[in-house]
Amino acid sequence: MKKTIKNIFKIFLLLLVAGIIFIVWANYSIRQESSTFVSDRIADVPTTKTGLLLGTGKTLSNGMPNAYFYNRIQAAAELYKSGKIQYIIVSGDNSTEDYNEPEDMQLALIQQGVPQDRIYMDHAGFRTLDSVVRAKDIFGQTQVVIISQKFHNERAVFLARKNGMEAFGYNAPDVNKYAGLKTNLREYLAKAKVYWDLIFGVEPKFGGDRILIP
Repeated sequence: MKKTIKNIFKIFLLLLVAGIIFIVWANYSIRQESSTFVSDRIADVPTTKTGLLLGTGKTLSNGMPNAYFYNRIQAAAELYKSGKIQYIIVSGDNSTEDYNEPEDMQLALIQQGVPQDRIYMDHAGFRTLDSVVRAKDIFGQTQVVIISQKFHNERAVFLARKNGMEAFGYNAPDVNKYAGLKTNLREYLAKAKVYWDLIFGVEPKFGGDRILIP
């Protein structure tokens, strides 16, 4: 009995170590492959018809404003006003009646001076994979500038390029490292899951009719 327990414990440890190694490798690999395509500087971003703004809630669970949200909005507005993009797809979660990331982003962008007719809403961007692939399959965009924080852009750009898109990332300012600790820890697992999605050909949760961007 003791020998069996020992063997089970050894197998558990081996699997744990293998899992940690895989997560570290996945994060390193994605950062390396996407590093030349993401930037904090507008000057580094190529002029492209469409930007893809990735969603997040405008408030935190405690009701406080979400700095990730407002920093992304500011970055997207700057990119539009600089002439680098002509249209913005706002893609996010709209899973309940009182939670609508695309509409919140659209309103915030309008308040920043982006015309409403230049904003397209994707209400089915439940995950980064969904947002990226739907930008290609639903909105017909094969070249996009993705707008989010650097850690998120690395993953999104990697996914987009693996799905046949010419993608670049414009990094919105990050938040205080302590305030964003939970998000950054979750990102380590999210980057590892990217390979799972690619290996098993995971597709967006919802399809839909094509939407033409002029």
